[in-house]
Amino acid sequence: MNAGPQATPASSPPSSKLKTFLRRLLSTVILWAVVLGAMFSGNAILSNAVFLLIMCTLTVVGLLEFYGLAAKVGLACFKVIGVIGGLLLIIGTFLHFSGKLGISGTPARVNDLETSFIILFVLGLCVRQFLAKSNTAGIAAISTTLFGLMYVPWLLNFIQKINYFPNVNGVYYVLYFILVTKFSDSGAYIVGSLIGKTKMIPRISPGKTWEGFGGAILFSVGASVTFAHLARSKVSGFTLRHAVTLGFVLAVTAVIGDLIESLFKREAGVKDSGGFFPGIGGILDLLDSLLFNAPLLYLYLRHVITNPALHA
Repeated sequence: MNAGPQATPASSPPSSKLKTFLRRLLSTVILWAVVLGAMFSGNAILSNAVFLLIMCTLTVVGLLEFYGLAAKVGLACFKVIGVIGGLLLIIGTFLHFSGKLGISGTPARVNDLETSFIILFVLGLCVRQFLAKSNTAGIAAISTTLFGLMYVPWLLNFIQKINYFPNVNGVYYVLYFILVTKFSDSGAYIVGSLIGKTKMIPRISPGKTWEGFGGAILFSVGASVTFAHLARSKVSGFTLRHAVTLGFVLAVTAVIGDLIESLFKREAGVKDSGGFFPGIGGILDLLDSLLFNAPLLYLYLRHVITNPALHA
């Protein structure tokens, strides 16, 4: 794999870093405030329409940014097929939950739907390569396109699976994981800026420190415990033990998710994944810490919180 140009940005003054952080935080708050505002509106049609629109927008822009990063590294991909596939995955899952496909039911059913779709998507990529005029970069094109689908829409799709999870107030769990993740981001920045000295992985993200990592865990667990207390009537079964466990796990994976995107950007030699938010960055810059937290919360919700065998 081509290592690509290495980004070596000059260190920014603290005031510049603070402005960038606040802008990104504000953008994230506005973005998810629109989504959650619609979801809590009480109007099912409005809620579902806005939710689906936002999910599709995040999918399209996020995939275009990812494939753009891959192109900067010199990796071939089937961009159009990837974007269409991502939209079909998101819309198909939504139609499943709304009962339009006639197969709605347990969480296992939507997982089977996803698995079937991914199998067909891989077969479609191979057929697309069969039709190519040459076999050059066939493995790279198929692999990059598939990874883009898994990294953006497949991970994002877990937000839908949380929101429409049967027999729970899924919307409150969506609110929970966004709040906890963003408190983790804030804790990492605040503590890292104040006392951060020990670099985590400077070759990937020079600004990340172990002190900031500790701040991420502290803020995340604190937000998780606070939410469990304030929303206890809406999220029955979400105990203090669950709050502490999830607060810790989501903080760790939020930092890892941030580092993963930093790795991609570093290899591509860019500071931001895109320019969707002028002067701030791209969609992936706002989603990086959320992407892996959605499936982790879903798995915990399905196999721990709602598992009757653990509450017998």
